[in-house]
Amino acid sequence: MKVRWKLRMAAAQREVWTGADLRRLLVERAGVKLSAASVSALLTKQPAQVKLSTLAALCTALECSPDDLFEVDTTPVALTAKPKPKREEPKVARGRSMPPL
Repeated sequence: MKVRWKLRMAAAQREVWTGADLRRLLVERAGVKLSAASVSALLTKQPAQVKLSTLAALCTALECSPDDLFEVDTTPVALTAKPKPKREEPKVARGRSMPPL
Protein backbone atom coordinates (compact mmCIF):
# COMPACT_ATOMS: atom_id res chain seq x y z
CA MET A 1 0.00 0.00 0.00
CA LYS A 2 1.39 3.38 -0.97
CA VAL A 3 0.41 6.71 0.54
CA ARG A 4 1.16 10.02 -1.15
CA TRP A 5 1.24 13.14 1.06
CA LYS A 6 -0.24 16.15 -0.79
CA LEU A 7 -0.21 18.93 1.85
CA ARG A 8 2.10 21.20 -0.19
CA MET A 9 -0.23 20.96 -3.22
CA ALA A 10 -3.37 21.47 -1.15
CA ALA A 11 -1.83 24.54 0.47
CA ALA A 12 -0.67 25.98 -2.86
CA GLN A 13 -4.13 25.52 -4.38
CA ARG A 14 -5.41 27.74 -1.56
CA GLU A 15 -2.59 30.26 -2.08
CA VAL A 16 -0.84 29.30 1.14
CA TRP A 17 2.80 29.51 0.09
CA THR A 18 4.83 29.44 3.31
CA GLY A 19 4.99 27.60 6.57
CA ALA A 20 4.36 30.91 8.36
CA ASP A 21 1.12 31.35 6.39
CA LEU A 22 0.00 27.84 7.30
CA ARG A 23 0.91 28.35 10.98
CA ARG A 24 -1.16 31.53 11.04
CA LEU A 25 -4.17 29.74 9.52
CA LEU A 26 -3.82 26.86 11.97
CA VAL A 27 -4.02 29.30 14.89
CA GLU A 28 -6.77 31.51 13.41
CA ARG A 29 -9.08 28.82 12.05
CA ALA A 30 -8.32 25.72 14.11
CA GLY A 31 -6.93 27.12 17.35
CA VAL A 32 -3.86 24.90 17.03
CA LYS A 33 -0.32 26.14 17.47
CA LEU A 34 2.37 23.99 15.86
CA SER A 35 6.07 24.82 15.92
CA ALA A 36 7.70 26.22 12.81
CA ALA A 37 9.78 23.05 12.57
CA SER A 38 6.68 20.82 12.72
CA VAL A 39 4.89 22.78 10.01
CA SER A 40 8.02 22.82 7.85
CA ALA A 41 8.37 19.05 8.19
CA LEU A 42 4.71 18.53 7.26
CA LEU A 43 5.14 20.70 4.18
CA THR A 44 8.43 19.23 2.96
CA LYS A 45 8.38 15.54 3.90
CA GLN A 46 5.88 12.72 3.88
CA PRO A 47 5.20 11.96 7.53
CA ALA A 48 5.23 8.37 8.76
CA GLN A 49 2.21 9.19 10.90
CA VAL A 50 -0.09 12.12 11.61
CA LYS A 51 -2.24 12.59 14.68
CA LEU A 52 -5.93 12.77 13.89
CA SER A 53 -6.12 16.08 15.75
CA THR A 54 -3.36 17.49 13.50
CA LEU A 55 -5.10 16.16 10.40
CA ALA A 56 -8.38 17.75 11.51
CA ALA A 57 -6.59 21.06 12.21
CA LEU A 58 -4.97 21.05 8.76
CA CYS A 59 -8.34 20.35 7.14
CA THR A 60 -9.95 23.17 9.13
CA ALA A 61 -7.15 25.62 8.38
CA LEU A 62 -7.13 24.88 4.66
CA GLU A 63 -10.89 24.32 4.40
CA CYS A 64 -10.40 20.92 2.78
CA SER A 65 -10.97 17.24 3.45
CA PRO A 66 -8.44 14.51 4.25
CA ASP A 67 -8.72 13.38 0.61
CA ASP A 68 -7.07 16.66 -0.35
CA LEU A 69 -4.12 15.98 1.95
CA PHE A 70 -3.20 12.42 1.09
CA GLU A 71 -3.88 9.72 -1.45
CA VAL A 72 -3.88 6.02 -0.69
CA ASP A 73 -3.22 3.43 -3.37
CA THR A 74 -5.50 0.54 -2.41
CA THR A 75 -4.47 -1.72 -5.27
CA PRO A 76 -4.17 -5.24 -3.85
CA VAL A 77 -0.63 -6.48 -3.62
CA ALA A 78 -0.02 -9.65 -5.60
CA LEU A 79 1.14 -12.31 -3.22
CA THR A 80 3.88 -14.50 -4.58
CA ALA A 81 3.74 -18.16 -3.69
CA LYS A 82 6.64 -19.18 -1.51
CA PRO A 83 8.58 -22.09 -2.96
CA LYS A 84 8.27 -25.23 -0.92
CA PRO A 85 11.42 -25.93 1.06
CA LYS A 86 13.57 -28.67 -0.43
CA ARG A 87 13.41 -31.92 1.41
CA GLU A 88 16.81 -32.87 2.63
CA GLU A 89 18.10 -36.31 1.73
CA PRO A 90 19.69 -38.31 4.52
CA LYS A 91 23.40 -37.69 4.70
CA VAL A 92 25.64 -40.63 4.02
CA ALA A 93 29.22 -40.64 5.23
CA ARG A 94 31.67 -41.16 2.41
CA GLY A 95 34.16 -43.96 2.52
CA ARG A 96 32.33 -45.92 5.19
CA SER A 97 29.82 -48.63 4.76
CA MET A 98 26.55 -48.43 6.58
CA PRO A 99 25.95 -51.04 9.24
CA PRO A 100 23.21 -53.56 8.48
CA LEU A 101 19.81 -52.84 9.96
